[in-house]
Amino acid sequence: MTDTLTPSTPPSTAPSVTQERRIVTAIPGPRSVELQQRRLATVSGGVGSALPVYIVKAHGAIVVDVDGNQFIDLGAGIGVTTIGHTEASVVAAAVGQAEDFIHTLFTVTPYEEYVRVCELLAEHTPGDFAKKSVLINSGAEAVENGVKIARKFTGRRAVAVLDHAYHGRTVLTMAMNYKAMPYATGYGPLASDVYHVPSSYPYHDGLSGADAAARTIAYLDKVIGASDLACLVVEPIQGEGGFMVAAEGYFTALQDWCTANGVVMIADEIQSGMARTGAYYASEHFGWVPDLVLTAKGIAGGFPLAAVTGRAEIMDASQTGGLGGTFGGNPVSCAAAIAVFEAIEANNLLAEGQRIEKTLRAGLGKLQDKYDIIGDIRGRGAMIAIELVQPGTGATTKVANAAAVNSIAAYAAQHGVLLLTAGTYGNVLRFLPSLAVTDALLLDALSVIDDAIAAL
Repeated sequence: MTDTLTPSTPPSTAPSVTQERRIVTAIPGPRSVELQQRRLATVSGGVGSALPVYIVKAHGAIVVDVDGNQFIDLGAGIGVTTIGHTEASVVAAAVGQAEDFIHTLFTVTPYEEYVRVCELLAEHTPGDFAKKSVLINSGAEAVENGVKIARKFTGRRAVAVLDHAYHGRTVLTMAMNYKAMPYATGYGPLASDVYHVPSSYPYHDGLSGADAAARTIAYLDKVIGASDLACLVVEPIQGEGGFMVAAEGYFTALQDWCTANGVVMIADEIQSGMARTGAYYASEHFGWVPDLVLTAKGIAGGFPLAAVTGRAEIMDASQTGGLGGTFGGNPVSCAAAIAVFEAIEANNLLAEGQRIEKTLRAGLGKLQDKYDIIGDIRGRGAMIAIELVQPGTGATTKVANAAAVNSIAAYAAQHGVLLLTAGTYGNVLRFLPSLAVTDALLLDALSVIDDAIAAL
């Protein structure tokens, strides 16, 4: 008998999904319909699905359902599979780590993979100062920990967030969201000491970055008071709110005010981070260096992992044992995350994000010239959105057109394109493809959207 473990043969990571759109049944197909009936019997009605097709395989930018239909995935699990579904190096790293050990809990018996992820975060988040991290499980948990750390460091109570924000579904984060339905309705009482302040929304408010920042700061000063404010939490590009991109100079002006007043400014980069926007973090596009950065979604290629990273003196304010959690920094997720960082560098994925933006903006610009319901095109990299308005209003009244968004998304799904909707008023289509998506797939998807708008 030997005590040497013989590794099992790792699963093949060779692409087994052709990178093409193909519809072979009605949508949803018969097997998906059957699974939906099983779901209705046992899954909480509070858990929704944008499209009830059940996925059995995915690779690159294509997902395949149980009926054999292939969809161009322009959602990437809401920004999670940023480097592509089942990327070979990520699969191999996860399998290799799972064969070594799956769990010990870092706060009991630590391991190198956790440390390496924190080193990579220190290297790639904005700022050249000393940084430290804590690893947790999800985006909402990163927000919760970021707020907790800021409160501990400052000794203050209040939390400020921007209008149109989305930060999660936990007790604290649902109080931080701008929109109550469906995230907070009926789940109260909500967490206290959370304040909503005006944001920069150039398409609607027309303000310069300096003027928008002055308006925000006036609220922070007068409604909350700097001496009581622990942190200001902002998304550099707002996700669920509709991919709002702030006017130039807005974030740096807010950071200057926060620094001068001892307030921790936190960048919620849960959706916009990890190379999605053509930079490692969207903050970089604005010349903004936050005090803390929140990472999740795309960091581990689909495995659950999140992080709070920031100035060492802020991160070290917590007492030993004050941070952590049973599954936070799971070794398999950490191994996958290391592979994601390596893949971004090896495959020059920052450039791929820039390529995707160029292709999407050009194609959507042509549609905007053709259809007056496309009021605004905005975003960065592989994080682009269009805001739809009522016909004939264009850049004048800018009346929200949620019905068109829903119709286009439904039409696209029937023709093999998975689209995400967003926006405070439900009138935004967001494009969150993986960085593995080809120009051919993007142009194919845009042709479907063209047909969908024409069908209105």
